[in-house]
Amino acid sequence: MPDSQPQPQPSSSSPGPSGQADSLLLCGARLTDGRTVDVRLGGGRIEAVGTAGSLGGTARGSGARVDLGGYLLLPAPAEPHAHGDTALTADQDGPVSYDPHDVQLRATEAALLQLGHGATALRAHVRVGDVQGLSALGAVLQARRSLRGLAELTTVAVPRLLTGVAGADGLAMLRDALKMGASVVGGCPDLDPDPTGYAEAVLEIASEHGCPVDLHTDAADPARLARLAAVAGGLRPGVTLSPCAGLAALPAEAASRTADQLAAAGVGVVCLPQGGCAGVDRRGTAPVRLLRAAGVRLAAGSGALRDVSNPVGRGDPLEAAYLLSSRYGLRPEEAYDAVSASARAVLGLPEVRVEAGFPAELLAVRGDRLSGVLSLAYSRIVIHRGRVVARTSAVREYCDSAVAAELGLPRQGRGELS
Repeated sequence: MPDSQPQPQPSSSSPGPSGQADSLLLCGARLTDGRTVDVRLGGGRIEAVGTAGSLGGTARGSGARVDLGGYLLLPAPAEPHAHGDTALTADQDGPVSYDPHDVQLRATEAALLQLGHGATALRAHVRVGDVQGLSALGAVLQARRSLRGLAELTTVAVPRLLTGVAGADGLAMLRDALKMGASVVGGCPDLDPDPTGYAEAVLEIASEHGCPVDLHTDAADPARLARLAAVAGGLRPGVTLSPCAGLAALPAEAASRTADQLAAAGVGVVCLPQGGCAGVDRRGTAPVRLLRAAGVRLAAGSGALRDVSNPVGRGDPLEAAYLLSSRYGLRPEEAYDAVSASARAVLGLPEVRVEAGFPAELLAVRGDRLSGVLSLAYSRIVIHRGRVVARTSAVREYCDSAVAAELGLPRQGRGELS
């Protein structure tokens, strides 16, 4: 028996010189407000949104048409916290290889997996210094170039030590990483003998180069966070902390006061509901409802993708949103915002709405409501810069059932099961 929902037809659009399709028409998509619409894309942006059938049967020029009947159309997620250099290493025998070819291969495959889930923009934290020096960063930057036109990958340079005699090499390495092409200054202040000095060094270098800051921290020390917020308040283009699970263990008054300080300083927080990552020991998730109530920009990331920190990490932003809703009490709309609008804001990317004039960064998921999509997000179509760049199709089959036929239950399948 064929799939009961219409299958989207493959797009025949081809990218132009900029990696963007001439034109693409998305037909019969459902929006979260319940409307069914056609959406015309061109030049990497949304050109028009109209009632179903109002934009014509085909796209203009040499474009193509994709039937999205039965799909919910959403702004695409973004991945604000990935680890491309260590991804997909949990099952390796022996020590992890940092040969540049191996790192590039892992980083590329990890980005493509996350793109298939819907993330058209990713921020990868890459270790610099120690044994690998700058080779891992160079490999991830090469992966970034090979992914151009498919996904936007930015890199965060993560040195181990920045204070004392041992930290001198880390400071030099961090400056070299920025010259090499890293676009964000990161690190793990909790692992340095002087966490406050480490954070101040990162903020100083970021200020010199006009770079964002993205730090790993448990956020278990309110006094340290208060000092960080006081300094970070004047830094542009911004400061992000993750995963901040230690905030959940603080007394309520201290946690609330810290959340207010972070909000006042404009510091964003990326939580990791799917599991932890290297550089922080504490498991669990930041107090997401407290942070949102205080006005903190709260995003959600994936963290480890099948490395030793989380051997079963999926790197799926919709799973992160599902967990924020099912386990941590956010409404589905709030949970999806954490992996889409807020995640893009943390990354410094422009806002996306399914409205004319906005970037054509979109995700179509089989389903008719956001709650159902977060529950059963199987079939997905990913659009980056106005063209389809990834597609996942799922068909569920059942054996014949007289009861199902009698009740008229929806069925999917291609034939009889023995």
